[in-house]
Amino acid sequence: MTTATQHGVIDCTPLAKQASGVRVSKMAAGIIGSEILKIAADIRALVRGGKKICNLTVGDFDPKQFPIPAKLKAEIGKALDRGETNYPPSDGVLELRQAVQRYYERELGLKYPVESILICGGARPVIYGTYRTLVDPGDRVVYPLPSWNNNHYIHQMGAAGVPVPCRPEDRFLPTLESLRPTFAGARMVCLNSPLNPTGTAIEPAVLKAICEGIVAENRRREEKGERPLFLMYDQVYWPLTVEGVKHVTPIELVPEMVRFTVFVDGISKAFAATGARVGWAVGPVDVIEKMSAILGHVGAWAPRAEQVATVALLDDPAACGEFAKVFMAGVTRRLEALHSGFQKMKSAGRPVDSIPPMGGIYLTVRINAFGKKTPAGAALRTNEEIRKYILEAAQIGIVPFQAFGAPDDSGWFRLSIGAVSEADIAEALPRLDAALAALA
Repeated sequence: MTTATQHGVIDCTPLAKQASGVRVSKMAAGIIGSEILKIAADIRALVRGGKKICNLTVGDFDPKQFPIPAKLKAEIGKALDRGETNYPPSDGVLELRQAVQRYYERELGLKYPVESILICGGARPVIYGTYRTLVDPGDRVVYPLPSWNNNHYIHQMGAAGVPVPCRPEDRFLPTLESLRPTFAGARMVCLNSPLNPTGTAIEPAVLKAICEGIVAENRRREEKGERPLFLMYDQVYWPLTVEGVKHVTPIELVPEMVRFTVFVDGISKAFAATGARVGWAVGPVDVIEKMSAILGHVGAWAPRAEQVATVALLDDPAACGEFAKVFMAGVTRRLEALHSGFQKMKSAGRPVDSIPPMGGIYLTVRINAFGKKTPAGAALRTNEEIRKYILEAAQIGIVPFQAFGAPDDSGWFRLSIGAVSEADIAEALPRLDAALAALA
């Protein structure tokens, strides 16, 4: 084997670091990175300086806090030992597509043909694939605010985003009344429940009304020979609803929605398996077939060993149930500890509030410290200034709603519990209380 040292080393550093300018596409020039990653850089800097941070920013799981199911871990190892390391079929291992088919029928009461199921490398390629399959440049895409990353996908497609601001009184979820004015001429509506970033879940009656509105819009379009309005329904958090909250699907509420709904789903959140990269799309056969062709060219499939292992997991209801019981107990205790802590601070007169958690791994809180001054005399005027103060004074990392498209400084933040222990939360809440008490 020839080595670089035999011919000398060329230092590419000076030439590799170029200003983008006209060197990249207009789409690439206009795209921005994750706002949460910028916050993560602030946290890493404090950690390097010796600070212990209660990191409530990441929508991920620390395996020390939330390990993947033992069944999934064992089956991945077995699959690797058998040599399951070659390319999988571009639409997914057939056995996994069939397992998802059985899983949806058993758990959600939805019986789809196997041709309606596409396996991908996590839920993100499903979202990208749905956009790429259904949305042309200039098409209007309706999405609620706050929501996760719709603005970035819309930019990549060259589409026209139609953001619909949602109210805290509605738990930051859309209603038919807020969405209906946007339906005319739109190509896709994007819904997510339980919702990232708020941890709230849409009520059956509200979702039913929205779906009936979409069906009515499509009946009108069919009469005119127009393209239909689709619903992308991201339900990747659906098994993580708290006690007393029932997850619902558009199809069970309005069966005709089967023609217009694409589900986004996977094992990433339901089984704390974000790094395993197994997700799936479920939808109309004609849409899924084209999405499969698009993502096949991208190479967005999930690793073969993880696909094979997921078959064994989904086909074992007892293993799924055992895992969910322990997993959700840990998630719920953390969410309730945070919510209870904020409500106690509110009762004590601190400028905070929180919305009761309903699902997912998130709690929505408000820190309404606008106009107050820090001990150093700095006035807090924006969400970003509040975030930085909380990080520095209380060693707690939180994410403002601007990271999810919200345009205004209203004091609302997302807190994620996936990477922290109950002890971390118990230690952090008094620090937050003290930091708020120190404001003048």
